[in-house]
Amino acid sequence: MEYLYCDFGRVTDDEDVQITIEGQEVPQSTKFKYLGSFVQSDGAIDSDVAHRVQAGWCKWRAATGVLYDKRFPTKLKGKFYRVAIKPAMLYGTDCWAIKKTHMHKLEVTEMRMLRWMCRQTMLDQIRNEVFRERLRCAYISPSPYPTYEL
Repeated sequence: MEYLYCDFGRVTDDEDVQITIEGQEVPQSTKFKYLGSFVQSDGAIDSDVAHRVQAGWCKWRAATGVLYDKRFPTKLKGKFYRVAIKPAMLYGTDCWAIKKTHMHKLEVTEMRMLRWMCRQTMLDQIRNEVFRERLRCAYISPSPYPTYEL
């Protein structure tokens, strides 16, 4: 058993809040997982972003047989990605107060996956928009670039 102490308003100066139950001290934690999301004592979402990226890669590895196979058409791969992997990465993100660095991590992860599906690397020097169009995959974040009909 452990507890998480959050003082977002910095009302108290006492950083060492200790809780004891029947004379036994309960250890303090800096983060914990609640309903699939991480809550941090400082209010940041870094752990949650890392967890969502990890969840996306976990789903990716489970579906590698379909997503990396040459015999499957790219449109089918894109549809599979949109239905199975992208929701795993974006679960719970609608309530985040997200920063540009967090969004960048999600976008980089997505582009790595899309490039792998098309069997291309950064060395091939193909623009991201080409992969999005090929796989019919819209941007994760609101973007100045055009979105594609799904």
